[in-house]
Amino acid sequence: QLWLKPQAPRSHQFAARVPKHAATSMLRANPTVMRALAPRMAVLRRSKSAMAGVTQTSSSPSSVPVDWSKVRETPAPAPAAGAPVSAAKPGGDPFEWDSESHWRDMLLLGERLEEEEVLIRDAARQFAESALMPIVLKGFREEHFDKGLFKEMGSAGLLGSFIQGYGCAGASATAYGLIAREVERVDSAYRSTLSVQSSLVMHPINLFGSEEQKERFLPRLATGELIGCFGLTEPDHGSDPSGMVTKAVDKGDHYLLSGAKNWITNSPIADLCIVWAKTSTDDKVRGFIVERGMQGLSTPKIDGKFSLRASPTGMIHLDEVKVPKENVLPNVTGMRGPFACLNSARLGIAWGAWGAAEFCLETARQYTMDRQQFKRPLAANQLIQMKMANALTEITIGLNAVLQATRMKEEGKLHSNVISMMKRNSCTKALDIARTCRDMLGGNGIVDEYQIIRHVCNLEAVNTYEGTADIHALVLGRSLTGIPAFK
Repeated sequence: QLWLKPQAPRSHQFAARVPKHAATSMLRANPTVMRALAPRMAVLRRSKSAMAGVTQTSSSPSSVPVDWSKVRETPAPAPAAGAPVSAAKPGGDPFEWDSESHWRDMLLLGERLEEEEVLIRDAARQFAESALMPIVLKGFREEHFDKGLFKEMGSAGLLGSFIQGYGCAGASATAYGLIAREVERVDSAYRSTLSVQSSLVMHPINLFGSEEQKERFLPRLATGELIGCFGLTEPDHGSDPSGMVTKAVDKGDHYLLSGAKNWITNSPIADLCIVWAKTSTDDKVRGFIVERGMQGLSTPKIDGKFSLRASPTGMIHLDEVKVPKENVLPNVTGMRGPFACLNSARLGIAWGAWGAAEFCLETARQYTMDRQQFKRPLAANQLIQMKMANALTEITIGLNAVLQATRMKEEGKLHSNVISMMKRNSCTKALDIARTCRDMLGGNGIVDEYQIIRHVCNLEAVNTYEGTADIHALVLGRSLTGIPAFK
């Protein structure tokens, strides 16, 4: 068994388990995803046959209850000193002392994943824990983004994973969500960078670009050689993007772009920007691929940020930037273009936020099991157990909801209103869970070595960007009443 511990000097920090698998079975998964993961690790889904002996075969009253002790991924944790101990023997009634694998997946989400999705999930988990976790605290403290690690994400097939061809994995939308969940379990900043690269840069080029644009940009974006950003939000137009004032003046064989974009993830380090602007001829919104080095382009960094500190955020200043017409996305006009990108990203965000919440709950659980007050563990208190039960309930229901929404997307049945519901629900509740878990650690909760406060700070931004909770509530309100509260 391979055990990886998050970087923390405290004994109460939980050890994240990475399953031991057979490397040869990776060949059944997409070869692009696996080409660089093979030397890093061996991943294979837990054999279904291991479950055969513990599955209930009858719904009659005489059926033998599931023996949770046989299906757990790790031994059930021993009660901390002073904690109440069940009279039931291990392997007895599962409702007396549940195994860890049971509470981690009470609605059996893992059993509804395809084999390739499990492979990719496990690969992303090990990558995040082994490569990202050791550097993330330093990155948060020093506001530093590791480009080398980003290239490793590309080599691992994690960038643009849902795109077919052009060096991408061609995986499912669910696999993309699982990647976001595992990366954000470690850090929201790097998940944000991954989301922008995949959903807001590669996705519009793949969906709306010419074949020449796809061949030119997608392979290098997939490897992380190029980093992209997405320019929609403006200083005076955040929740109202259709009011943008950035202009593209038609000059025959090129456009001159003028305007400003604000709060742009990746912009200070981006090699190219997907900029949305209104054309001078018809006032229609068009997408432009603006490349680093074009005269009149600048991308200043926004300083003083206390959230997503490992992810560079800045502006895009356009001063009559000359953009050749071959850099215009030819297959879309209007707000349909940027909204298609945002809908892809928002579903990934909904997955990712639950990953951060899971980390916070796991850390708070282990801390309260270990921390002794009044001669017994904090976890023995009813109030602590209620807080953890509430968090577990929200995470379990929320993850299964986003899985259902993503399956609907794969079947072509997903309405954008559902995406608003998922983004709003995941982000607001994940933030609330992170705050509650921070509180369970007492004074230690505000120390970054315990990691939770970093997730709290990061989720504040995640709850705001790509549609605030209030705006998504108004989207749902319009769906309910037919009356728009905003134009």
